[in-house]
Amino acid sequence: MNINVTRSSMPSYEEYCEEIKDLWDSRWLTNVGSKHQKLQRELEAYLDVPHLELYTNGHLALEGVIAAMDFPKGSEVITTPFTFVSTTHSIARNGLVPVFCDVNPEDYTIDVTKIESLITDKTVAIVPVHVYGNLCDVETIARIAQKHGLKVIYDAAHAFGMRYKGRGVGSYGDASMFSFHATKVYHTIEGGCACYHDDALTQKLTDARNFGLHGQEECLYLAGNAKMNEFQAAMGLCNLRHIDGEIEKRKVAVDRYRQRLSNIKGIKLSVIQENVQSNFAYFPVVFDGYKYTRDEVFARLKEQEIIARKYFYPLTNDFACYQNMPTGGGSKTPVAQHYASCVLTLPLYADLTCEDIDRICDIILK
Repeated sequence: MNINVTRSSMPSYEEYCEEIKDLWDSRWLTNVGSKHQKLQRELEAYLDVPHLELYTNGHLALEGVIAAMDFPKGSEVITTPFTFVSTTHSIARNGLVPVFCDVNPEDYTIDVTKIESLITDKTVAIVPVHVYGNLCDVETIARIAQKHGLKVIYDAAHAFGMRYKGRGVGSYGDASMFSFHATKVYHTIEGGCACYHDDALTQKLTDARNFGLHGQEECLYLAGNAKMNEFQAAMGLCNLRHIDGEIEKRKVAVDRYRQRLSNIKGIKLSVIQENVQSNFAYFPVVFDGYKYTRDEVFARLKEQEIIARKYFYPLTNDFACYQNMPTGGGSKTPVAQHYASCVLTLPLYADLTCEDIDRICDIILK
């Protein structure tokens, strides 16, 4: 039986049909309808954030919140190459220059000991990435940003529902983006949101998802279309009712993986972070000195119809579109380069059974 790297959690067919039933009466299918508004309120409460705006996907949410900061074109933004390309594109498409900082070898998030050496008089912000459900060192990043007068915008695509020291992770920094893509712990089919503190950003973020229009007769700036429709919001409302149970199921799967793959020579698992309430988003395994390389394990699993993912590989700063930038090139981030060559995320989703996990681990170990 085929096992994919992820499988979308969904409510029952009956629950979703009941949720969308009234759309046939209202015929209000997009443009910030009642379900959009309800989901926004419920997510603000669940994520423990002061302000939240919904978007049709996480990429446009991140791109929008960076744009709303009004950084001068050509300014530098420190970020990590160990991420999905969307993070870096969100910076570059705003006319800003991504400056790649290496990651630390414990949890693969941005190495806070190397950030200050990259700060110049052109630096305006830091865009760290919470990876796999591992949180960045938010406290050290906050101190660095305050010292140098920088904004902090988190890519929290992997961190939905997580808390650090009892506080929702989306409330750290000046802003955070969550992705609600179908492959994520929580999804609205497609979707995402921007969370932020500054009240002054509200108009920019709401208008920016609707072409920059402010009301029906005024257009304040250039922008695209990033509205979440009512069917997406309805899926989000359903999934939010079940999210805690889904995360608990993922924990059972992760515990089984750890039971089978811990203390194996040449296999490295992510650290368990202190004071972090995890969402168990991904299960990365590093094959470093193991009897098989990462690529060999990937191929052996694929032969058995088990689809793992080389995530993240290649590094963002190895993509051709970034090679002409003065800060591009994977050689400047050797730790990230190393882990990109040997990390594999194994299948993980709420419905993954312990029997399936044992099958995966047996192939890896035998």
